[in-house]
Amino acid sequence: MIKMGDVEKIILELALNENPKQKEELAGKIFEISRQAGVYPASINRIYQVRGRSEIKGGFTVPAINLRTLTYDLARAIFRVAKKKSAGTFIFEIARTEMGYTNQSPMEYVAFCLGAAISEGFSGPVFIQGDHFQVKQDRYSQDRKKEMEGIKSLIRDAVKAGFYNIDIDSSTLVDLSKPTVKEQQRLNYEVCAELTRLIRDIQPQGIEVSVGGEIGEIGGKNSTPEELRAFIEGYKETLGEDNVGISKISVQTGTAHGGVVLPDGTIAKVKLDFDTLMELSKLARVEFGLAGAVQHGASTLPREAFNKFPETETAEVHLATQFQNIIYESKHFPSELRNKIYDWIKREKTDERKKDQTEEQFIYKTRKKALGPFKKDILSLPVEVRRLITEEVEAEFEFLFDKLNVVNTKDLIAKYY
Repeated sequence: MIKMGDVEKIILELALNENPKQKEELAGKIFEISRQAGVYPASINRIYQVRGRSEIKGGFTVPAINLRTLTYDLARAIFRVAKKKSAGTFIFEIARTEMGYTNQSPMEYVAFCLGAAISEGFSGPVFIQGDHFQVKQDRYSQDRKKEMEGIKSLIRDAVKAGFYNIDIDSSTLVDLSKPTVKEQQRLNYEVCAELTRLIRDIQPQGIEVSVGGEIGEIGGKNSTPEELRAFIEGYKETLGEDNVGISKISVQTGTAHGGVVLPDGTIAKVKLDFDTLMELSKLARVEFGLAGAVQHGASTLPREAFNKFPETETAEVHLATQFQNIIYESKHFPSELRNKIYDWIKREKTDERKKDQTEEQFIYKTRKKALGPFKKDILSLPVEVRRLITEEVEAEFEFLFDKLNVVNTKDLIAKYY
């Protein structure tokens, strides 16, 4: 029998091992320990469905947290905050693109999250989500079959690993040149319905995967009630009555992934359209029984903005870049390693630099892509260094849990799981 104290050793070996078969065996050990400890991947769909039916009081916004590096360490910090705050409604997530540039497979990511829960003495459901499982418009146009099979393969791998929450992003297929809003959204809702049917076909018995859709690409124009209605009505017609549909809808209200970077590398203050967010969230809930709207690209917003999400009944907010920023800019992150990474970016990623970008803008926008190539260097930092960096990020998690009002939601989870 594997001992609980072996978890950290197995996690580090899993993270640094490059042999697929051995990685699978190591992840399997973590999954076995998690079963012994009463820790298991779960779908948050039950909570979203009862919220959509107004059977539970809102007033909180679920944080969906993307961990791009030091995943095990940061997940442990999240569980510490959750125990301190008696919180239960929070999600770990990673996007399709992030899996690639951070070199974290679905199986590995789930093992990190479960391992962190075990190490912190957390028991019960752990919500792990595939963020932005996105259909690429250019590749879809060139070869629909190949692009769809690629994302279907990812969904199969993710669900098999324990991702029981999937956000489908086919909003890239929206065509604003079409004459009506429904025609503009048609490919979006048809592809979303097709992928939803796949998820329902492969989900484990007794698990109803939480599925999200998206009507507006983040960084584009703000979403409208007409677009939301057109998407959901078309989606429901296409999906049919035999399948459970989405439980939330991602919208665009003024943010951009990673924030808007100024020439000196700092982030511009963005004014989020909370009136639109509140209107769309209410519409999704009242007319269609969804939990509400989802806001992406929020982690670099001004700190005074976060309490607005619960006030507007936003169902879920996605947070990523700020945690990465804290790590890179921490006084405890070795300057030698930071310089090494930035030199690599300037040497290896120069073709990604836009003509009008300053060096600071280029590095800020590109440094996420160094997390995979420098994964071993970062994970091999001394334990004390990792601890000090993690403490800085942990303070941010605590701030967010307070502002998003997920404090004391553990009892709500216990009621439904």
